[in-house]
Amino acid sequence: MLFNPYEIRKDFPILSQKINKKQLVYLDNSATSQKPKFVIKAIMDYYTKNNANVHRGVHTLANRATEDLEDARRKVASFIGSKNPKQIIFCYNATDALNMIANGYGRKFLTPGDSVMVTRMEHHANFVPWQIVCKENLCNFVISELKENGELDFSDFKKKLTPKVKIVCISHMSNVTGIINPIKQIIELAHKNSSIVVIDGAQGVVYDKVDVTDLDCDFYCFSGHKLYSSMGIGVLYGKESLFNKMEPFRYGGEMIADVFDDYTTFGELPYRFEGGTPNVAGAISLGAAIDYLNSLNLEQIHNYEKELFNFAYEKLQEINGLKIYGKSENQTGIVSFTLANISNLDCAIFLNGMGIAVRSGTHCAIPIMRNYGISGTIRASFSFYNTKEEVLYLVDAIKKVQNLLLAKNE
Repeated sequence: MLFNPYEIRKDFPILSQKINKKQLVYLDNSATSQKPKFVIKAIMDYYTKNNANVHRGVHTLANRATEDLEDARRKVASFIGSKNPKQIIFCYNATDALNMIANGYGRKFLTPGDSVMVTRMEHHANFVPWQIVCKENLCNFVISELKENGELDFSDFKKKLTPKVKIVCISHMSNVTGIINPIKQIIELAHKNSSIVVIDGAQGVVYDKVDVTDLDCDFYCFSGHKLYSSMGIGVLYGKESLFNKMEPFRYGGEMIADVFDDYTTFGELPYRFEGGTPNVAGAISLGAAIDYLNSLNLEQIHNYEKELFNFAYEKLQEINGLKIYGKSENQTGIVSFTLANISNLDCAIFLNGMGIAVRSGTHCAIPIMRNYGISGTIRASFSFYNTKEEVLYLVDAIKKVQNLLLAKNE
C-alpha cells in the first residue's frame, strides 16, 4: 500500500490551523516536530490518571508511573537496537546528553596532549562542550573538514585520525545540509585507532534507521521532541562498560546508593545518571511516539521523506537567485538555501505572512556557516506529514517574496 500523507495529517491536530489567514505549512521539523493525537493523549492520561513521582513509592499511582517510565525505556532500547534497557539514560535533550559525555567521560579520561576530533558540520552542542573540555584538560581540538558539496572529507578525516585522537564526535546527519554521514564506516576506522565515538543523532534518528548494536557506537544521543514526542526529554545510549567508568554529571536524589559524612556511593545504571525527578510525562510521550511510529511502516516513511526532499530540492533549484547548500546522494529531509540580495530573516518573515513556517539563521552551526562564507540560511525541513503541494506552495511563495522585496530595492 502506498504511503498516504493526507491520511497521516489527520493524526496531527495542529496542522489544521490557519496562520495569518493562510493554511499552515509547517516546514520547521528539524527544530521540532509536531505531535500526533496518540502522543498528546498519552501525556494527558499520565497527568489525569497516573501522576506521581517514580521509584521508591509503594502506592498505586507511584507504581503505575514507574512502570510507564520503565516501559518507555524498554521501547527506546528496542527502537534503537540496544540489547539492554540499562544502557538508556533519560535526560533533557541531545544537548544535555552531549554535555553529560563531555563532562562525565571527557574531563575524567582526557589527559594533556590527547586530541578530540569533531567535524565542521557539527551542531554547537557537539562542538562547544568538547572545545571547552579540551582547553581545560590541555588537549588538542581537531576539526575534520568538509568537501565542497558538504560531505565529510574522508581523506582529511583519516589524515587527522592519529593515535592521539581519543574521542571522535560526529553528527549522524547534518542539521544544515541534511547529509547523512557514513557513521558505521567512521566508527570502524575510529575503533581501529582505539578512539571512542560519540554520535549526535538528533536528526539521524528521525530520518534513518538506527541500530546501535550493529553500528557498535560507543555513545548515541537524540532529543524526543524532534521524534514526535514532547519537549524536555532526551536519550543517551552508551555501552555499559563506558557508563561504569563515567562520573555522574548531576548529584542529588534518585542517583544515590548511600550517603556518609565523608563520602557518597552512587546507584546502578541507569539511575546513577538520572539525578532528580525525571520528566516522567516526557518519557511516556516518547514511548507513545515510538508506538505510533511502529504502527506505521518506517521504511515507507523514510522513503517518502527522501522522495519529498528530492522533489523540493529539484523545484527550489529552479528559482533564479536561490542557492542550496549541500549536494549528496546521502541527503534527505532538509534544504538550506539563501536568496540573492534578500536577507534570510526578511524572507522567513514574509513566508510566515503566507502561513509558511521555516527557520532562518545559523541553526546553531556557525562553523559550517563560516566554512560556506555566509551568515546563515533559510531552512525548510520536511516530515512525513508534509506534501508535494506544500512544496509547490513554498516555491510559489518564495517567488512572490523575490518579486516584492527585489522590486523595493530597485
